[in-house]
Amino acid sequence: MLRMMQATALALGLCAAVAINGAARAESVDLELVLLADASGSIDDAEIHFQRQGYASAITHPAVLNAIEQGYDRRIAVTYVEWGGVNSQEVVVPWTIVDGPASAAAFAEALLTTPRRAFGRNAIGNAIALAQSLIESNQIDGYRKVIDLSADSANNWGGRSIAEARAQALAAGMVINGLAILCRSCSGRPNRYDLEEAFAKTIIGGPASFVVRADNDERFAEAVRKKLLLEIAGTSPAGAIPGTHVVKGE
Repeated sequence: MLRMMQATALALGLCAAVAINGAARAESVDLELVLLADASGSIDDAEIHFQRQGYASAITHPAVLNAIEQGYDRRIAVTYVEWGGVNSQEVVVPWTIVDGPASAAAFAEALLTTPRRAFGRNAIGNAIALAQSLIESNQIDGYRKVIDLSADSANNWGGRSIAEARAQALAAGMVINGLAILCRSCSGRPNRYDLEEAFAKTIIGGPASFVVRADNDERFAEAVRKKLLLEIAGTSPAGAIPGTHVVKGE
């Protein structure tokens, strides 16, 4: 009996040690950022590559790397996800710690070389829900947790509603930002509504949340870079009312 008690105590001690060590292995970063990129039916393969190039250029830009260096931990965690229909959300680049030029370049290379796998009509609610799950299930401890959704439409065709997914993410302490894509050579501005206003009213939320607008192809990369700089700094644009301001990609 004594031996059994000793064995049980040893097993419990080992379990506790594993739990403590597991917690200690969590990566500490200034920001956990999920980049949710539109890969719905309105985005063709050339536009997918164009979007990826914009993000690859932004993550490796000296201004973005300098902003990361200014943080307490001097590193952020980023994952890139393309979303389409209800059952089509695909992780293009898994969680990556970006802490300098080498890791940023590795993220960019993976982004530009991974095939497209997401298709279908807009299911923004499901995309936001997946982003929340990716943040909650990783082994990363970020001071801030941000979901960044880019799209050329605010429509939702099936799956979880945007309102439900948004509410759950905000209740979990996450921030949702948006990139409204208005590229004329892509799908153009929606005809029946103001995309930036729709983002501000129905998608984004949380402290210092914002919408950035990409007006055309030439300004897309710069709009993405501005967005990343704001997210890394944890601020909304100067003079903005949190959650309502729109920044032009210019």
